[in-house]
Amino acid sequence: MRAMITAVSHYVPEQVLTNVDLEKMVNTTDEWITSRTGIKERRILGQNMGTSYMATHAARNVLEQRGLSARELDLIVVATVTPDMSVPAAAALIQNKLGADNCGGFDINGGCSGFLCALTTGAQFIESGRFQKVMVIGADTMSAVINFEDRDTCVLFGDAAGAVLLEPAIHSDQGIEDFELHLDGSGAPYLNIPAGGSLQPASHATVDKKLHYVHQDGKKVFKGAVKGMKTVTGNLLKKNGLTVKDIKLFIPHQANKRIIDAVANSLNLNGEQVCINIVDYGNTTSATIPLAMSEAYQNNMMQKGDRIILAAFGAGFTWGGVLLKWAL
Repeated sequence: MRAMITAVSHYVPEQVLTNVDLEKMVNTTDEWITSRTGIKERRILGQNMGTSYMATHAARNVLEQRGLSARELDLIVVATVTPDMSVPAAAALIQNKLGADNCGGFDINGGCSGFLCALTTGAQFIESGRFQKVMVIGADTMSAVINFEDRDTCVLFGDAAGAVLLEPAIHSDQGIEDFELHLDGSGAPYLNIPAGGSLQPASHATVDKKLHYVHQDGKKVFKGAVKGMKTVTGNLLKKNGLTVKDIKLFIPHQANKRIIDAVANSLNLNGEQVCINIVDYGNTTSATIPLAMSEAYQNNMMQKGDRIILAAFGAGFTWGGVLLKWAL
């Protein structure tokens, strides 16, 4: 039994932070940001709202699209690196806000690959026959962990949430066909938030040193992302006897347009096959793939029966890919 996506939606905050706005905050320009990242603007969540606010909105949209009550959910799996608080899990807060009082749930921290980790985890519960309806959410409030004095990182990130509902496939050839997940912990020094965990608990010193913000070695991440997403995509195609011509849409993690272009070019994908929305939202970490998938669905970029590949690379280093046949 396969798991298939039966609904998809997203939520983005109303506040827009443009490149022109950033010119007034840090030593940068619209031209510099656009040429190096492909980003023009990003969304920022208001204070005292938290990631669960966006995630709940996205999940409600999914339930409405599917015509379901929250009480029908069996499980909520949330991919995030910015939960409202360390404990409890964001899934608990979302479950309470939804009124989904008949389900279990938990968070997954897979960096920018988090949504793929959550999606494939949720799919296993469906495939086992244990659950029938699994809500998978990717959501992050990156503005809460970004140093807006650091132009190398503050121009990249934004806030958003995306969600999908997983259910058993009606036909044997629908849904998630294959996936790969990889992890290389030697990449940890190159993309991380140093403080706030058990190694360096919050203190005056960690705050003064700005250790609660994202720190990144852009060159290392760029090289790793191109290699990782290219490799998993190629592997999925080869294992399943497919070529790039069989793929209707490639939905990559939206970290940097130059990374996406490099991966697409290396795989010989044409422009119409590649889903890119980083220009409007920046890197929303766990939310990038479900957000892009939701917009692609709304814009009729994929039809029932189309083969889709999802690919991501993030902190850890983590990377992975998912091959699926669209069922909506």
